[in-house]
Amino acid sequence: MVSIFFYNLFLTVGVIVFAPLLFVKVILTAKYRSRSGKRLGFALGERPGGSESGWPRIWVHALSVGEVASSRNLVQELRQSYPWGVIIFSSATRAGDSFSRSILREHVDCFVPFPFDLLWSVKRLISWVKPDLFVLVETDFWPNFLTELKRRGIPCLLVNGRVSEESLLRYRKFRWFFRQLFNCFQSLAMQTEQDADSMRRLGVDPERLVVLGNLKYDAALSGSCVTEGLDRAALQIPEQALVWVAGSTHPGEEEIIFNVFQQLVQTVVNLFLVVAPRNVERGAELAAMADRRGLSAFLRSHGGAGKGSVLILDTLGELSAVYGLCDVAFIGGSLVPERGHNPLEPAVHGKPVLFGPCMEDFAEISRDLLAVGGARQVHGEEELCGELSLLFADSAMRERAGRQARQLIAAKRGVTEAHVALIRGMLARGERG
Repeated sequence: MVSIFFYNLFLTVGVIVFAPLLFVKVILTAKYRSRSGKRLGFALGERPGGSESGWPRIWVHALSVGEVASSRNLVQELRQSYPWGVIIFSSATRAGDSFSRSILREHVDCFVPFPFDLLWSVKRLISWVKPDLFVLVETDFWPNFLTELKRRGIPCLLVNGRVSEESLLRYRKFRWFFRQLFNCFQSLAMQTEQDADSMRRLGVDPERLVVLGNLKYDAALSGSCVTEGLDRAALQIPEQALVWVAGSTHPGEEEIIFNVFQQLVQTVVNLFLVVAPRNVERGAELAAMADRRGLSAFLRSHGGAGKGSVLILDTLGELSAVYGLCDVAFIGGSLVPERGHNPLEPAVHGKPVLFGPCMEDFAEISRDLLAVGGARQVHGEEELCGELSLLFADSAMRERAGRQARQLIAAKRGVTEAHVALIRGMLARGERG
């Protein structure tokens, strides 16, 4: 494809120009140094175990933590369907890799970093994995990788596909390029009819499109069963406290959260706040921010040992369980332009949910929760404080909202089975790229 030629031309020039800077960054930064070799296709180790005759090798890729969580049930069901097959799992981020290993290690044969989109890196890793099927969860479209899979005749499937309005505008500017890219997939399983229509408008073959729903609903139900052994005592949360959890927060939101908390404690007795930053490495920063405001905060990474009314949850993999211990949840990344995070994590525990206007990555889920009364949307500090005051003052209101949220999730279950059926059909037909 001419478009791929120019893509690689620009990519090569960029690598040459920035090579010295990239080399220094890799050498000096541990988080890049630990994964860069494998992402370049080196030091891959022993190839994931040979499968028995007739059993497939399935490569599942999820961009980061959110996509990994969405894939949980899918990977578990694939393992049940193909007990002697080989499942390889990759993520593009260090956090995603760590999280996938923590929740999927019993179901996956091998975890690999996703390759840099350089031709030789892509070719080395694909040759090493030798997949019979590549499954991409939601997003992370890399031209060289997808084109190489198609060249080798390896079938590709997009699951839980979505197209935001912002992404659609970007794709349409380069429609000629993305049409070729998306048509590397033998099938694209989209979340909604609107997502499928967006793909059709981009020139994707309609026969490749199918609408199966959102895997996050099933993933939420599965995640609610994992308590991580946590309870209020383990987190130093008083048993009689009213608990507000602000999850996956970003810079610019914590200031608002602490301001609101300081207002609420004047009227809400025994109020306790848990703040879980999206970037757990910001834990000490948030504790210092709370201390400057006269709030007594302590870090979960210190073993939960501490006293105070503010817990900074600076650990991976515990937020979903902590949502189950709260009375009201706020979803971060929604009061600042970060596109929001998953409101189903608290909703599945039967908790009322609050979020801001920036929920683009969870637009359909947010609309559904608002429609049934399981969530409330706020547009700033004043509205957030007002809605929290109402909810903390009325236990019946909290219970009703939480019940409606969980009933919505229960009504949406079954999406995973539909995706597994699609995968089984593709493998049975021996579809090639």
